[in-house]
Amino acid sequence: MSEFEPIIYRGPVTASEERRERAVLVGVDRPGLAWPVASSLAELERLADTAGADVVAVTTQRLDAPNPRTFVGSGKAEEIADLARAYSADLVIFDDELSPSQQSNLEKVVGKDVKVIDRTALILDIFALHATSREGRLQVRLAQNQYLYPRLRGMWAHLASNRMGGGVGSRFGEGESQLEVDRRMVRNRITSIKRELARLADVRALQRESRNASGMFKVALAGYTNAGKSSLINRLTDADVLSYDKLFATLDSTTRKFELPEGREITITDTVGFIQKLPTTLVEAFKSTLDEITGADLILHVIDSSSSEYEGQIKAVQNVLDQIGAQDIPCIEVFNKADLLETEVCEGLSTRYPFAQVVSAQTGYGIDLLVERIAAAAAAADEHLEVLIPYQRGDLVSIAHERCRIVSESHEEQGTRIAMFAPTSYAARFKPYVMPAR
Repeated sequence: MSEFEPIIYRGPVTASEERRERAVLVGVDRPGLAWPVASSLAELERLADTAGADVVAVTTQRLDAPNPRTFVGSGKAEEIADLARAYSADLVIFDDELSPSQQSNLEKVVGKDVKVIDRTALILDIFALHATSREGRLQVRLAQNQYLYPRLRGMWAHLASNRMGGGVGSRFGEGESQLEVDRRMVRNRITSIKRELARLADVRALQRESRNASGMFKVALAGYTNAGKSSLINRLTDADVLSYDKLFATLDSTTRKFELPEGREITITDTVGFIQKLPTTLVEAFKSTLDEITGADLILHVIDSSSSEYEGQIKAVQNVLDQIGAQDIPCIEVFNKADLLETEVCEGLSTRYPFAQVVSAQTGYGIDLLVERIAAAAAAADEHLEVLIPYQRGDLVSIAHERCRIVSESHEEQGTRIAMFAPTSYAARFKPYVMPAR
């Protein structure tokens, strides 16, 4: 049985906003949802705003299970159509992913002048707006085509008749035949994009191998979109990564060097933000970018401590980390945006999450303590060695100073004696010169 919920009207749109599309949001409240439907729709409204649409109304329905034909009940579908007409809406956005048949049936009910899309299509649209690098744009195009493929319904049938010039024979390729042509075009496009992404993934893998060979400790930032990852890497490394108060402001990963207090260099990589109900196609398409996380020695899970839904956001990020196989990598939870919280709230977070670090990338609060935590994690992965390096191997002495943590150093007749903590990737180079235990 379903129960209809009241409709929330957003009121008139100002003259300055007339160029933006007008949207009606639709949510379904089902048993066992990870997020309250109101919170999920609030996030959907932010997504719509990021994509360039103004929400004029929000409506929900309580259901035990989605209707296989129209997702919502038939009466609710007619109500949504009336709502779209009453508010001159350009599109209707569902908070959950629609099947191709559900989307098609809803379009028939709502009318051809109003677009019907779901959360997945909206996120793909935002990604298309914000992708800047070639790899990022290709990853978005791949996800878009994978999403489009099962939803094809002879969309470009007019192309065949245009090519044929009309008249006898121009109907060849229409209907089901044209649908197969369309599907083949999309399949070929997917294959071509995957081939190009594989080439770029090889380039990225070489860059990653180069960083691995350097022996540098690798830190990756992961977190919910708009948690402040870009602001944090800017604060730590004086980088110039784009940082806006917008969902998915940055999509392309950025790697910067960072020098720890003891002089040791590490790398810090900012990655694409996550979100609840993140489309599987996007996770797959962004695999090479997400590999920056799986190849890290330490993950900083950046959390927006000012969000009322931070607990749900933590779970959403952990789900994606599990999905990409990063669940066993050491992780520090970093509660960002402390400048937006009262002192007591910050203290409460520190008590509730004793192994986390509360910071403000905006003001610098807690950053020094975070750096100490990173340095401790890097040191914990090192191997203690005492070596006697011949003077003719000055290159190893240089590496020890650049990549290792020196405890003591002295010059003897046979060479340079160094006690140090060396990264595992470098330790093997020094093993021939390890001093026997005393």
